[in-house]
Amino acid sequence: MTKTTSGKKGQTSSQNIRELTLDVLYEILEKGGYSHVVLNQALSKYQYLEKQDRAFVTRVTEGTLEYLLQIDYILNQFSRTRTEQMKPLIRTLMRMSVYQILYMDRIPDSAVCNEAVKLAQKRRFHGLKGFVNGVLRTVSRQKEILTFPDLSIKYSIPSWILSLWNQVYSQDTIETILSYFLTEHPLTVRCNRNQREKEKIMASLKNQGVLVRESSAIDGVLYLEHLDYLERLEAFQKGWIQVQDLSSCLPGLAACPKKEDVVLDVCGAPGGKGLHIADLLEGTGYVEIRDISSYKVDMIRENIRRSGFLNVKASVWDALELDESFVEKADIVMADLPCSGLGILGRKPDIKEKMTEDALASLADLQKGILSVVYRYVKPGGTLVYSTCTIDRQENEENVAWFLERYPFRPVNIEGRLGEELRSDTMREGYIQLLPGIHPCDGFFLSVMQRV
Repeated sequence: MTKTTSGKKGQTSSQNIRELTLDVLYEILEKGGYSHVVLNQALSKYQYLEKQDRAFVTRVTEGTLEYLLQIDYILNQFSRTRTEQMKPLIRTLMRMSVYQILYMDRIPDSAVCNEAVKLAQKRRFHGLKGFVNGVLRTVSRQKEILTFPDLSIKYSIPSWILSLWNQVYSQDTIETILSYFLTEHPLTVRCNRNQREKEKIMASLKNQGVLVRESSAIDGVLYLEHLDYLERLEAFQKGWIQVQDLSSCLPGLAACPKKEDVVLDVCGAPGGKGLHIADLLEGTGYVEIRDISSYKVDMIRENIRRSGFLNVKASVWDALELDESFVEKADIVMADLPCSGLGILGRKPDIKEKMTEDALASLADLQKGILSVVYRYVKPGGTLVYSTCTIDRQENEENVAWFLERYPFRPVNIEGRLGEELRSDTMREGYIQLLPGIHPCDGFFLSVMQRV
């Protein structure tokens, strides 16, 4: 159990930490909030909490979302009231408590049950304290003999996604992907090499107690562990590092920018890929990063400000609307487009609950719509980089084939651009599909095409 700690705001009990976690999960599960947004806002508001308390809130929130299907299956085995019929707050409380019982060995099951009962009473559900206590203690007694009927429940993944992947990937590959999603991974950052040498960045991080490991696949990508609060790191404050998965660094490398290039990133929030291009350009040329809303563009501007690049601009623009002033002006167009996100379920597990087959098909159509507009910004001989953070062929290979059939582009052989560890035979055809657990990164797709 989280010990009682004292912070700038006074005493913080284990019950209050659980109540904060309950509120975060309620906002996500019952009000439709995005997990990374709601959790980050809560941790920022309560940054005075001890490191172990923030870690508890993060782990229980993310873990409950990751195992949600499995948790609901278990609750429905031992509760006469099915999860969908429970009071919303009690449903959230039961879900987070089952996660703690199953996956947090350092917390005694009895403490989880007792704290859940206290929270139910505190939130004025006195009449349900017996229900909460009885179901949770049954789960505790039965947890060692639990069995699951299929991969969907075992790995807490919707069956429609499994059906989609079964058409393309082997059973072993699918289980490797699913295991990767449920495994904790270190924070990945990219060094802004033109702002500070990698060795000095690493030294700064280590001086602040961070465990730093270099990626063997991409130079300048670091894995960070044991950090307390990202915003307190000197390297983050001074813009020496950008939080960015290894996979998100690949479009910039695959584009092979040359000094003085003009680059347009059409759906670029929060700005990592565009800023990587700016770093590769060594401060030359011009990079414009766009997105559809002021909220997203404000995030881009904050990252530009922090990173210190002077050759980067952010602006609000709907990628479906043609900007006549930019037609055939770009040496490189980066089109990292809205997608189903099925390659990043480990980082954004609520996607599993929000995404549907119909929504996926609509996104594939949206991608086609955007591509049919933004290709016009590419100069003759220029480069279009299309990428997504999904592992769905409809959004990836099929969309590239559709595009190449209709517009004056040809695939570019990208062998040698991404390093030997990420080599794939498909690079000769201008694209690569990265799979979580198979490759050392999130699921990601990119294709490089040249305008003829």
